[in-house]
Amino acid sequence: MSPIILPSELKNLQNENLIILDARVGKDAEQNYLNKHIKGTRFIDLDKDLAEIGEDAAFGGRHPLPSIEKFAETLSNLGISEDSHVVVYDDKNGANAAARAWWMLKSFGLENVQVLDGGFQAAEKENLDFSSGNEKFDKAEIIKKDRWLLPVSFLEDVENELINNSSTVIDVRDAYRYNGESEPIDLVAGHIPGAINIPFSENLDENGNFLKPEILKEKYLKLLINKPQNLIVHCGSGVTACHTILALDYAGFDIPNLYVGSWSEWSRREGKEIAKEI
Repeated sequence: MSPIILPSELKNLQNENLIILDARVGKDAEQNYLNKHIKGTRFIDLDKDLAEIGEDAAFGGRHPLPSIEKFAETLSNLGISEDSHVVVYDDKNGANAAARAWWMLKSFGLENVQVLDGGFQAAEKENLDFSSGNEKFDKAEIIKKDRWLLPVSFLEDVENELINNSSTVIDVRDAYRYNGESEPIDLVAGHIPGAINIPFSENLDENGNFLKPEILKEKYLKLLINKPQNLIVHCGSGVTACHTILALDYAGFDIPNLYVGSWSEWSRREGKEIAKEI
């Protein structure tokens, strides 16, 4: 199954196991969901459901993964089981939290998971059915897991891989953040020494939709030529990195490692070198 689904495909999808998740973020995210969402959609919260925020971002970053047991409970509460076909959207074409939800659902072991191309805005343009208020649905039984199935890297892994030149570390943040010109979210501007910058926005065309898989494949093959094939992807806090992981999967690459702690962890950890391009 393609990790991307078009609004027209979702509109015509007939599947009794379909569950749609709204992963928009921001202080008004849940209220925005209540005001208007694709009919039948259930809300999933980045900070509460897709992360387990700790006391110190120097150890785990701003959006650490929740325990696998806690995420299983979240899925059960959302009515998601092993045979569910889950479609996730946000209003930034996966860059807010839809891709993070996709990654976590896949890493939990669910097979049929897709992100809506173009997100909420594309659904409006396609005239999908919308609703408001809370949706009613039943909880589901789901088989518990003991670990995440997709590959993750930790700070020490990233450091060692760069020292040994055995992995390509990709920073998907905007170039001005990578370059160290300014930093709007974390405490320090710059990047991990040795990481290369491929902004996640370059996965999209001029209309904000994902590039065709063959175009993405050609693009990344050129960008990664003569570089270690093992990839570690990171961003600010392990959320938008999933956008590039999604794009790579869509393009037919093996799913790379996610460095969940990302820049928010590295930049706060005492003694870690920080590079700038200015």
